[in-house]
Amino acid sequence: MANENYKTIDSVTVADVEALGIHTELAGKLHGELTRIVRNYGSATPQTWYHISKELLTPNLPFSFHQMMYYGCYKDFGPDPPAWLPDPKTARLTNIGQLLERRGKEFLGSKYEDPISSFSDFQRFSVSDQEVFWKTILEEMNISFSVPPECILRESPSHPGGQWLPGARVNPAKNCLSLRKRNLSDVAIIWRSEGNDEAPVEKMTCQELSESVWEVAYALESLDLEKGSAIAIDMPMDVNSVVIYLAIVLAGYVVVSIADSFAPSEISTRLILSKAKAIFTQDFIPRGEKKIPLYSRVVEAHSPMAIVIPNRASSLSIELRDGDISWPDFLDRVKDSKGLEFVAVEQPIDAFTNILFSSGTTGNPKAIPWTLLTPFKAAADGWCHMDIKNGDVVAWPTNLGWMMGPWLVYAPLLNGASIALYNGSPLGSGFAKFVQDAKVTMLGVIPSIVRTWKAKNSPDGYDWSTIRCFGSTGEASSVDEYLWLMGRAEYKPIIEYCGGTEIGGSFVSGSMLQPQSLAAFSTAVMGCSLHILGDDGFPIPSDVPGIGELALGPLMFGASSTLLNADHNEIYFKGMPVLNGKVLRRHGDVFERTSKGYYHAHGRADDTMNLGGIKVSSLEIERICNAVDENILETAAVGVPPAAGGPEKLVIAVVFKDSDNLEQKLVNLLISFNTALERKLNPLFKVSSIVPLPSLPRTATNKVMRRVLRQQFSQADQGSRL
Repeated sequence: MANENYKTIDSVTVADVEALGIHTELAGKLHGELTRIVRNYGSATPQTWYHISKELLTPNLPFSFHQMMYYGCYKDFGPDPPAWLPDPKTARLTNIGQLLERRGKEFLGSKYEDPISSFSDFQRFSVSDQEVFWKTILEEMNISFSVPPECILRESPSHPGGQWLPGARVNPAKNCLSLRKRNLSDVAIIWRSEGNDEAPVEKMTCQELSESVWEVAYALESLDLEKGSAIAIDMPMDVNSVVIYLAIVLAGYVVVSIADSFAPSEISTRLILSKAKAIFTQDFIPRGEKKIPLYSRVVEAHSPMAIVIPNRASSLSIELRDGDISWPDFLDRVKDSKGLEFVAVEQPIDAFTNILFSSGTTGNPKAIPWTLLTPFKAAADGWCHMDIKNGDVVAWPTNLGWMMGPWLVYAPLLNGASIALYNGSPLGSGFAKFVQDAKVTMLGVIPSIVRTWKAKNSPDGYDWSTIRCFGSTGEASSVDEYLWLMGRAEYKPIIEYCGGTEIGGSFVSGSMLQPQSLAAFSTAVMGCSLHILGDDGFPIPSDVPGIGELALGPLMFGASSTLLNADHNEIYFKGMPVLNGKVLRRHGDVFERTSKGYYHAHGRADDTMNLGGIKVSSLEIERICNAVDENILETAAVGVPPAAGGPEKLVIAVVFKDSDNLEQKLVNLLISFNTALERKLNPLFKVSSIVPLPSLPRTATNKVMRRVLRQQFSQADQGSRL
């Protein structure tokens, strides 16, 4: 929403406030408070907005009044107005604030002033002295190794990303189950199932979590699989899947993460790539009154042995294949071991612990192994950027098939916090009530969820005041929707978080120690350096505004060093520029650095799209669309960012063999495309519009120039063309 539609706040009248549907008495009171704030802090400063957001605005006031205040305050401010400012007192209580107050002068010398003023210097220190920085962070998080590392980082020409924690042996799940300043009776997981929204939240203590994980680990050993074998999980993210995940890791196996929304062919591809020897799944996924089959999809994917958990019932209502095992029978194999501690399998730091998948540009998903190092990267991001600590309650609607699923296991538990899980759709008021009842302190979102909440006003009437910060990832966010979101929780900050499966976390984010602007990133992540490539393919100076493909400093703690089905060096390093003797790492996103030092994401530089927080290649979608109708000659799938901001929309360019009666064909084709994508790829992917073209733009070597299409569709009038 454009600022020019709003008056400056010093010219807002009582009548303007009344016109928003606010009764006369309250309008007069609000206007009086506004006048006082403007008199004390001016009409258009960040301090003005800070006091308006803290003293004037409440969730029960119309959002139109929030908009009037925000856009009016920043009408002439220019780009990146701060929607949230750090408070010096609170900043000192953050994880990084406390660390800098103790050791800031040791790290930064005489340059150190205070946690807020010195944050950027500390971020640069985290890159220039990785040895000291990561040693400190691992100590702060109380990570224990059965064999400590010989050093933090060993650089070598054959490893452009470096060798991290060489010689160390560790088990991340064991670290999750250690008490970390907690008691056995403290809560590790809080959850509720959709439909039970009036019931108290359910809780699992640290002791109960440990005993449940030990029990499943013993049962896994009874399957006589070789250590290091891959074991898949294809089920919703609930208390059972978290226990199973930790048990697989504790017992020295490798988790294969598969999203519960995938079609059988996608499940099969991932099982084959990972060479999974077993799979945990569920009979059905409950969604409201519906039961969505899951086990039948796993069977159709020709999975290996399946351990099948009944959904919210004590027994299975379906018949199993020969060789598959019900959850009760699986646990019954080790009933004599109940309550006995399982001795964690400690492995070398570069052993695999999780295989995840991310779409590449070849049409096949990249199989990305996380090593035992990667969980500590995820947890360090949570410690540094979301300020997750003992006593926090962390919720983030996600699935183990996406990177944020394992992140949600590790970032809270390794930092002494609780995981909050809602078994059901996060889109309605049931989830909003759960956030209130679980007393969530850190709520993660993706923008499309926020859009639905805003449209439905899902949080209305629920108290979200326990939230200390939001996290946002997966896709581009919208200023207006995120202004609304902040307003639901008394203007707590939104920490934007952008990274990748192959990074195990983020490379650019926000911070509780910096002013946060909506739909923008305020900093490179701790331990990471960002480089925007100019037209010549080399980095522009780090303090100069610009836009271009983003490259990353190669020495990143926890980042991937291998792929199961592709050449890692070719994908991430080949052809990249060298800076200070080190070849930069390719990421593939286009980023902008603004004049005020913030970063904005501008989508993929290659032909991978980001739809609803899920990366997918154009080729995967095109293969399905090309087969829908015999009259289709060819298609090109592109993600188009809306003019008003927000997640990319899927637009399909179609070249028809016969272009007669196009109007009716397009209506039918839109339905057919969405049906085919739902059945064969992912029900979360929706075609927004179809654009008929006489031919597709191509390079001299006959490659489709999807980037040209994306640019044309973005510039076209959204109403008439799309």
